[in-house]
Amino acid sequence: MRDAFGRRGGSSDPPGPRPALSTLAWLVARDANQTIGSGMASIELLRRTLERRGWLDDREHGVLNAVARFTPGTNVLAYLAALGWSYHGAAGAAVSVLGGSVPGSVMVTLLTAVAASIDRWRAVRVALTAATLVAGGLVLANAWSLVRPYVRGPRVRWTLASIALAAALDLAGATPVRVLLVLAIWGTLTPPRTAP
Repeated sequence: MRDAFGRRGGSSDPPGPRPALSTLAWLVARDANQTIGSGMASIELLRRTLERRGWLDDREHGVLNAVARFTPGTNVLAYLAALGWSYHGAAGAAVSVLGGSVPGSVMVTLLTAVAASIDRWRAVRVALTAATLVAGGLVLANAWSLVRPYVRGPRVRWTLASIALAAALDLAGATPVRVLLVLAIWGTLTPPRTAP
């Protein structure tokens, strides 16, 4: 009988190369917690580390990634559970999921506690206000760079009408998905852009 990776099962077959449970825990904790905001980046770091050591190949990674993408919930945790399970069963799955989630959770908890304790200081409030204004300015600058090509020439009326429609829908309390849906329909009615 073969497992999901095509390896032969059974007690008579020698196990393939695999990390020790403690090594797996360390590598997962290190690689899964190096990125911010992207589980796929964490998965890629871990894949490279394990592949370099000969413990994971493209086929195994593909199976693990497919399982993680198919499983509801956070992809990186599903990947880590499947990875750990493939090496050490339930113990490996538990160690991998804990190693991939506990350090980040502790860091977020500590940062939240620090932020809650220092937000009473005037300098911190001023800095947060300034950071919010800068972030808002960056969003507006990026939005302008996307809209700018359409605000010149014959399409200016359609662009302004689209902006007015989005603002009216927002003021009417439409959800963002509905606003995008209406604007997509509106965009299909827009006359095609003519080449200069």
